[in-house]
Amino acid sequence: MHDQAAPPVMIIDDEPHLRITAGQTLELAGYAPEPHASAEAALARLAPDFPGVVVSDIRMPGMDGMALLREVRSRDPDLPVILITGHGDISTAVEAMRDGAWDFLEKPFAGERLVEVVRRGVEKRRLSLENRRLKAELEAQQNAPGPRLVGRTETMQRLASMVQRISQVETDVLLFGETGAGKDLVARAIHERSRRGGRPFVAINCGAVPESIIESELFGHEKGAFTGAVERRIGKFEHAEGGTVFLDEIESMPLALQVKLLRVLQERCVERLGSNVPVPLDIRVIAATKVDLKVAAEAGRFREDLYYRLNVVTLPIPALRERREDIPLLFQHFAVVAANRSELECPPLDAAGISALLAHDWPGNVRELRNLAERYVLLGVTCDYRLDALLEGVESDTGDMALPQQVELFEKSLISQSLARHRGRISEICEQLGLPRKTLYDKLKKYGLKAEDYRQSAEP
Repeated sequence: MHDQAAPPVMIIDDEPHLRITAGQTLELAGYAPEPHASAEAALARLAPDFPGVVVSDIRMPGMDGMALLREVRSRDPDLPVILITGHGDISTAVEAMRDGAWDFLEKPFAGERLVEVVRRGVEKRRLSLENRRLKAELEAQQNAPGPRLVGRTETMQRLASMVQRISQVETDVLLFGETGAGKDLVARAIHERSRRGGRPFVAINCGAVPESIIESELFGHEKGAFTGAVERRIGKFEHAEGGTVFLDEIESMPLALQVKLLRVLQERCVERLGSNVPVPLDIRVIAATKVDLKVAAEAGRFREDLYYRLNVVTLPIPALRERREDIPLLFQHFAVVAANRSELECPPLDAAGISALLAHDWPGNVRELRNLAERYVLLGVTCDYRLDALLEGVESDTGDMALPQQVELFEKSLISQSLARHRGRISEICEQLGLPRKTLYDKLKKYGLKAEDYRQSAEP
């Protein structure tokens, strides 16, 4: 019985002995042969997203190999078709390659040649299906509620759980994390998953708005409220009615304005500049900071009463170096997004690439990683898709980890990437990593990884 995870190979030939010989050769090499005596019979069994390759003789009664090639490519142009030609039939081979054949085998061919061509075809098919699946996930994500929080580490799983829980209740939230850690994405995730998801999400960077106009920007003003106020202006808080206001870098808000913000949070109403009429508000406020507001309050740089008002629920957003195991997964996610946006191929990560990613200290956090992934897709071909070349000149650091810890982190990341790439198929993972099955199972147990977790989706 074949391993269900073994890649299937359709063998189409009207000669029984060739089907038997080729099938035995491929089975010994770890593939699952599917012999067919005619092209018509094979096409009837060819399912969409067939995960293997097709090997077919050209000269057969009924539908020949060239007609089969054209039909397969009309159904799925990414499915590799390997054609078998007669001795010296070079013109037919050239025509087949021009029509889109993956490769051809000239009779008589050695078993090693068959296995090598099939191996390359199966790898190409795996990458095509992986990109196809990731594209479909990205399209589906556009219609899903809220941005995706990518990560398998316990820290990220706990954060995702808290985001889901908080989004279902009406409370203001304070996000705390370094620049570039993804506070804006978490804020949008909370908003989109809440009942306010269909209403406005208004983001304000308190450190980027000049102090002279920030009050007018937030609360609005009446006509004639000050020089230059030629008409009434609705502020950001009013504009967000029914939705969410995201106050980024709230530690930069002027102290005088913090008093008015406190009143808005407490009374849920706002007064435009030049008006004494309160305007009721139905909003949620999510604030974000990269500094410890309690320390800032004790130093007199932030109002203590506002800090306690915001501190009902605080979500710490981890820095990227604090969840290194997620780095390869995040990088792959950003690379696929960039590849789809640019309509370019997304090359997979290799061991050297994973090593380079894990060694870097990521002072710019997720934002820096996303920028690197985009450069990798757009410019990587100029340096042979070597991440160490793209990171050249940037200091690398794995913190205070001892060498054994660094080795274990690299090994776990490499196995996790292989699990995701092969959707938990043990035989393919063993082949890629060059590990005996028992050794792989021992390492899965050691690192708390489960193949079944990766069979649902390559990304959580």
